Amino acid sequence: MSRLPVLTLLAVVALAGCGVLDPYATLPRDAKPAQPTGQRVGICYNTLRSSLAQLQAEAQRECAADTLAEQVDTDWYMRTCPLLLPARATFVCTAKK
Repeated sequence: MSRLPVLTLLAVVALAGCGVLDPYATLPRDAKPAQPTGQRVGICYNTLRSSLAQLQAEAQRECAADTLAEQVDTDWYMRTCPLLLPARATFVCTAKK
């Protein structure tokens, strides 16, 4: 039996314990006509491991202090996010009301 599958599984488990599956900022998806304008922030995340609160907090860190991160889109194209974090949420930083 080959050792490669076992070593690969061990590597994935070890990386998961190191926070490699935590949401992080990436390029946002392009704006659609009906979406609000403003700074856009993309967040890669794992749909099974990441909570909405984690996504919101990560997006808010990327927005300016006087704005609020508002989620406007989600996609799973995997062009900008890796296999272990395949989903991308896009937020717009809107002025606080």
